[in-house]
Amino acid sequence: MRDLHHKKMPPQRNRNRQKRERKPRKPIQFRRFLRKGARVCVGFFLVSALWVVGVEVYELITTATPFRLERIEISRTKRLSRDEVIALAGVKVGDPLLRLDLRHMAEHLEKNPWIETLKIRRRLPAALSIEITEREPVAVVNMGYLYYLAAKAEIFKPLTDGDRLDYPVVTGIAAEDLTRDPAGSKEMLQSALGVMELLRKGTVFRLDDISEIHLDKGYGITLFTARGGIPVKLGNDDFVGKLDRFSKVYRELTSQIASLEYIDLNYSDKIVVKKVG
Repeated sequence: MRDLHHKKMPPQRNRNRQKRERKPRKPIQFRRFLRKGARVCVGFFLVSALWVVGVEVYELITTATPFRLERIEISRTKRLSRDEVIALAGVKVGDPLLRLDLRHMAEHLEKNPWIETLKIRRRLPAALSIEITEREPVAVVNMGYLYYLAAKAEIFKPLTDGDRLDYPVVTGIAAEDLTRDPAGSKEMLQSALGVMELLRKGTVFRLDDISEIHLDKGYGITLFTARGGIPVKLGNDDFVGKLDRFSKVYRELTSQIASLEYIDLNYSDKIVVKKVG
C-alpha cells in the first residue's frame, strides 16, 4: 500500500482583508517652487554683478594715476648696478604699483648668484623698495674651473672675465665631492675658512704668506707658502696651537725657504722640517 503523505496546505490569504486606503497626494505648489527659483536666480545675478563691479573697481584702483610707479628705491650694492637690478626685476617707472607680482620679481632676482638675501616692498602711493644683501667672496675654489667661495662655505659663482682673482685659492674639492658628499665637503670648506680667519689675525705667519690651501679627507689641510710653494702640513685639528708654534720659528725658516721640501706641523709638541736632498 502506498503511504499517503498529507501535504500541508499553505494558509489561504484572507481575501476579505480590507485594503489600505492611500492618502491623497498633496498638490504640487508651483508658486512656491517658482518663488524659490526666482530667489536663486536673483542671488546668482547679484553675486555675478558684484563680482563684475569688484573687478572693475580693482582695475580702476590698480591702474589709477596715484598708484603708478614713480620711484624705484634700491639699496647700495657693490657687485650689481642699479640698471642690472631693475632689469632683473623686470619693472619700470609707470607700471601699476598694485599689480606688480612681487613674488615673481623675487624669483627672477634670486637667480643672480651675487644676491644672498632680498626684500621687496611697495611703498604707497608710488614707490617700490628693493633691499639686497650681496654675497662676499673670501676665497677661490679650483675645481677644474674657478669658483667663488662665500663666508658661509657656499660655492656660489664661476669666475668670469673681470672678476677679481686676489683671494686665497682652495684646492682638493671636486664637483663630484659636492654631489656625492655635500655635508663632508662643506665641513672641509668650513675648516679651510677657519684656518684662513686665524691667518688673517696672525702677526707673523699671515694669510698673505700663503698661496694655496689644499684639502684632503685623510691628511687634512696643507698650506702652500707664497714664497717657494713649500707645503706646510696642518692636519685636521688644533689649528690654533699648531699655527702658534709655527709663528715662533717662521722668521728663521724664511731665510732657508729655498732649501726646504716641506714643514710638518701635524704633531702636538714639535715641528718637523724636511730639507731638500
